[in-house]
Amino acid sequence: MVNFEDVKQRFIQADVDGKIEIYTTTQGLSVEQFKELLKHFPLQHLDKLERAMG
Repeated sequence: MVNFEDVKQRFIQADVDGKIEIYTTTQGLSVEQFKELLKHFPLQHLDKLERAMG
């Protein structure tokens, strides 16, 4: 099972590319947990995240 607090801490500390990798490869998170991660994502790079997910 995924430890969300560990994922969140790694996400916060990662650079933009690291954040995208964590966001797109982590399995088993709830919608609420993904939303929580997005609070720590730089909004000016959202297009990059969307491309990575598309």
